[in-house]
Amino acid sequence: MSSPLSLAEENYLKAIYHLSENGNASVNTNSLAESVSTTPASATDMVKKLASKNLVGYQKYKGTTLLADGKREALTVIRKHRLWEVFLVEKLSFKWDEVHDIAEQLEHIKSPMLIKRLDQFLGYPTMDPHGDPIPNEAGEMKDIIKASISKIDVGSKGIVVAVENDDSLLLQHLNSVGIKIGSKIHIISRTDYDGSLSVSVDSGVPQFISQTVADNIMISLSEN
Repeated sequence: MSSPLSLAEENYLKAIYHLSENGNASVNTNSLAESVSTTPASATDMVKKLASKNLVGYQKYKGTTLLADGKREALTVIRKHRLWEVFLVEKLSFKWDEVHDIAEQLEHIKSPMLIKRLDQFLGYPTMDPHGDPIPNEAGEMKDIIKASISKIDVGSKGIVVAVENDDSLLLQHLNSVGIKIGSKIHIISRTDYDGSLSVSVDSGVPQFISQTVADNIMISLSEN
């Protein structure tokens, strides 16, 4: 590539990746504009710019798709973001609800050597503090089989492996009820009226959580 990508270009590629089912589907321009907090016209202008660099494919009325180079660039930004989140939590004692905005700034550091050494320093982690997989240098990620606790049968048990939404208020709420990555969850009952669940966390006293919260808690079903 002739010149480094701008911060805005990287943000667009990352947004397209997240909106496109891991880079494998077309993204609607209105959805993209909403994701990056801009107008559809501005989003279209940026997409055309990225298309001119052979990073995305764009067809009017059909949306935007990531090309191979664009997907690689998006995964590089995501890799940096998630590694920085691990560093902030594990080495600087930030809470998991405090790191997203800081990592949004750090993810645009250009030095490949810095990120390589950061990865080595952290012991080559495969998941960030929210349970999201970290791409390796080749853009490959560990495949984690998971399911939302709002969708599984009463009586099921599993280990929390991810939180779908890294909204700070949600993460603070999960802290307050003792749910974190690695927590053992037992689904005790489900309320038909509103989908709320009674769950036991790490064999503790049963407590109720709303369906909205349950939708965001992802568990591995490998341990029962």
